[in-house]
Amino acid sequence: MALTPDIQAKINTWLSGNYDAATKANIQQLIDADQNEALSDAFYRDLEFGTGGLRGIMGSGSNRMNRYTLGMATQGLSNYLLKSFPGQEIKVALAHDSRNNSREFARIAAGIFSANGITAYLFEDLRPTPELSFAIRHLGCQSGCVITASHNPKEYNGYKVYWQDGSQVVAPHDQNIIAEVNAITSVDEVKFQADESRIHLIGAELDAAYLAQVKSLSINPAAIARQHDLSIVYTPLHGTGITMVPQALAQLGFTNVHIVEAQSTPDGNFPTVLSPNPEEKVAMQMALDQARQLDADLVIATDPDADRVGIAVKNNQGEWVLVNGNQTAALLTHYLLSARQKAGKMTDQDFIVYTIVTSEVLGDIARAHGVASYQTLTGFKYIASIIRELEGKQTYIGGGEESYGYMIGDFVRDKDAVSACALLAEMAAVAKDNGQTLYQAMVEMYATYGLYKEDLISLTKKGQRGAEEIQEMMRELRANPPHTIANLPVVELRDYKTGFIKNLQTGQETPTGLESSNVLQFILADGSKISARPSGTEPKIKFYFSVKHPLKSVVDYDQANQKLTDYINLIIEDMQLK
Repeated sequence: MALTPDIQAKINTWLSGNYDAATKANIQQLIDADQNEALSDAFYRDLEFGTGGLRGIMGSGSNRMNRYTLGMATQGLSNYLLKSFPGQEIKVALAHDSRNNSREFARIAAGIFSANGITAYLFEDLRPTPELSFAIRHLGCQSGCVITASHNPKEYNGYKVYWQDGSQVVAPHDQNIIAEVNAITSVDEVKFQADESRIHLIGAELDAAYLAQVKSLSINPAAIARQHDLSIVYTPLHGTGITMVPQALAQLGFTNVHIVEAQSTPDGNFPTVLSPNPEEKVAMQMALDQARQLDADLVIATDPDADRVGIAVKNNQGEWVLVNGNQTAALLTHYLLSARQKAGKMTDQDFIVYTIVTSEVLGDIARAHGVASYQTLTGFKYIASIIRELEGKQTYIGGGEESYGYMIGDFVRDKDAVSACALLAEMAAVAKDNGQTLYQAMVEMYATYGLYKEDLISLTKKGQRGAEEIQEMMRELRANPPHTIANLPVVELRDYKTGFIKNLQTGQETPTGLESSNVLQFILADGSKISARPSGTEPKIKFYFSVKHPLKSVVDYDQANQKLTDYINLIIEDMQLK
C-alpha cells in the first residue's frame, strides 16, 4: 500500500523535528523495510486523548503511546489545571502499573507537571489504580494520573486522568482537557525539563491510610475470625495487586492465603499469560491448578493495575468454575445489603449503582432490601458522578459493572479490586461459616431473585479499517434495527447516542436521562436485553446479552442455566454474530 500525502507529511515531521535519535531510527527502519502498512497505522491519526485519557500500542508515531504523545497530553492537562485553579498551589498525584515503560512514563509526566510549576506526588514504586484515586483526595490534589493499560495485551500502555474528587474526569472537564491537549500542535510546546524540587515520592503513609479504609469495609469480622484459615489462592497476574491485596487480606484476618509464585513478580511482558485479563480462564489457569492441588476454597485474580478482579469457586460437583462479572457484582450487592441489614447498619439513605449493560438482578436485590438503585453509562466515572451529586444526602454502599469492576464504599472513586478482594474473601468466609460454598450461596441468591444469565461477545477490528467497520456496524444497526430476535419481537429500542428510548409498538419516545454514548439496546418481548457498544479502549465492538428464567428451587439451577445458555446461543445465531 502507498502512503497518503498526510501520513508522509507526519512522518517527515517526526524525522526532522525535535524527536530523539532512537525514535527517528525506529521510523527509518520501517521505511527502509517498506513497512508501509505499519507506518500508516502508526501515523494515520494522532493517538486520541479521549474522555478517559490515552491508550494505545507503544512505539514511535503519532498514533502510538510514547514520551511525545504522553508529553503533549500532560502539557495540555497542565495548561488546563493552571487555567482552572489560578493563584492556587496545584498538586497532582501519579501512579503506574507493571507494564513496560510505565515507570519511565510516570517520571516524564511528573517532570512535565513540575516544569509547569505544579507539585507532583509520585508513588515510589508501582501501586494499584484505586490507591491513586484514594491518594488524590487524601493529599488534597486537584488532579491525578495513572500510567496503565488495564488488562490490555503487553504491547499497550495508557494514561488515565482523574479530577480532584478522585474520579476520572467527566463533563465539562473532560472536553475542556481534550481541547487543551488538541491545542498542543508541536512537541516543542512541551516542557520536558523537570523541576525536581516539585516532585515528591510517596508510599508507606499512603499505603497505611488506604489499607485502613479497606479494613473498615468489613461487616462480619466474627465470621472471618472463625474461618480465618479459609484457603485462598491469589494471583496478581504480574501486576500491582501484589503490593496491596495480600496485605488487605491479612489485615482482615485471613491466615491461609497462597500466592501463585510464578505470577507474583511484576513484569510488563506478562510471561505466563497471553493476556493479563482475569475475565479469561486461560489467564487464571495457574491459580486454578494450584487451587486443585490445595483443595482451596476460593481463587482470586487481579489485573495489572488491580482495579478488576476475577474469581473462581467449586461447584456442587467439586469442579472449579469461573464466576463472571455480573454474578460477582450480584453476590457483592446481595452480601453488602443483607449483611448490613443483619448488622443493623442499614439506613433509609443507602443506595447502590450499576451500569446499563450490567445484570438487572442488582436492581432487584436493591428493591428487595428497600434500597435505592441508580443506573449509569458504562464507566466508574459515572458512578462517581452520582456519588458526588448525592453526597451529604444519601449514602453510597457499593456498585459495579459487568466487566469485573466493583467499588465498595466511597473512599475510592473508581473500581477497586483490592477492597473487592477483601469483601469477596469475607463473603466466602461467611458462606463457609453457614456450611455453604460461595457457589451454593450464589445459587441460593438466584433462587430468591430469579436466574439471570449474561454473556458477552467481542468482535475485534484492528487498524484504520477496523475502526471504520465498527462505526459502519453501529450505523447499520441504527438505520435498520431488527424487528425480531430469536423469534421474539423487539419491543423497545434504547439509543443512548440520540438520548431516546423508543417503544416500537406505540412509537412513543422518552429521554434516557443520561449523557450521550454510542450504545444501542434492544429489549425483547420477554424482557431480554441485547446491547451493542464499541469499546472505548480497545479496537472492539461488544455485544452484551441478558436473559432471565424463573428459578423455583436450587435443585433446578442446572436445568434453568442450560435453557438460558441455549437461548443466548439462539440470539447470537439469529444476529449472525458468529
